[in-house]
Amino acid sequence: MPVNIDAVGRAYGPHEPYEVTRVKIREFADAVDARSFAHRSEEAARAEGYPDVVAPTTFAVVIAQQAEFHVVVDPEVGVDFSRVVHADERFSHHRPIVAGDLISATVHIDAIKQRGGISMVTTRTELSDEDGSPVSTVTSTLAVREEA
Repeated sequence: MPVNIDAVGRAYGPHEPYEVTRVKIREFADAVDARSFAHRSEEAARAEGYPDVVAPTTFAVVIAQQAEFHVVVDPEVGVDFSRVVHADERFSHHRPIVAGDLISATVHIDAIKQRGGISMVTTRTELSDEDGSPVSTVTSTLAVREEA
């Protein structure tokens, strides 16, 4: 069964804020082999002009994927996660993510295109801080294979 194209335009969130910590930033930096000392040391980050340890630019995906989970588990959308391949990820940053941030996410289903037994589901996740100011926009596309 294909993904429900009528789901385009739906939004989920904002959800409970994600607390960005130094430990989470360091762990992510290690996982992606981001070598800047500003990802690990408060002093190095401050020397570079950041208020605290700064996250690698792709850290936003950690928060975005938690929000995207709401799309995947919505039975009315019809995404079978066992048939998903991640096709694309893009970031537009309004400011760096730093330790101490509380980031809320709202995910939007922007497009669903169906071709040859595959549904391409494009979501846009808007990340904002405690004041509601934009932090990052994460655009993701999932390729969902239909059952044979």
